[in-house]
Amino acid sequence: MNASTVIAISATVIAVASLVVSVYEARAARRHNRYAVRPLLGLTTAFPAGGTAGLRLRNSGLGPAKITGTKVTLDGAPAGDLSRASVDKLREDLRVRPHAVTLGGQPFLDTDYDQFLLSVHSYDSAEHREFRKLIEDRLQIEISYSSLYGERFTAGHGHPPA
Repeated sequence: MNASTVIAISATVIAVASLVVSVYEARAARRHNRYAVRPLLGLTTAFPAGGTAGLRLRNSGLGPAKITGTKVTLDGAPAGDLSRASVDKLREDLRVRPHAVTLGGQPFLDTDYDQFLLSVHSYDSAEHREFRKLIEDRLQIEISYSSLYGERFTAGHGHPPA
């Protein structure tokens, strides 16, 4: 083996190693970019005395969420989607009618989205007992959404009755 053969083999090995590292880095960068724009929707409840109380939807992820579907269940029975008609049915029998926000006209939720879906202002535990029971015991909501890359996720509130 002469010196030029050794140099040629060494150059080939270095080129192949460089290609492997480049492919690995490209995949890692792509994976990082997906995570960098991943939405994270969460449904939480809050009932502070004297403040705004109810069911809140928040996107705490780093990217917008594309809403692909919603399901509302009341007392274990399907009640439609998270549209105005379905939400109006939920609150029509309540003594105190809560404020409502629906997702029908918003196919995308921004990264800083933070809104009560059902709420009452100046929460009073005695006056709004029926509203709290609706949120905590009777209502289930499921929101299906996707990221900009098409990854699918689901956020939910409540649990099916036993």
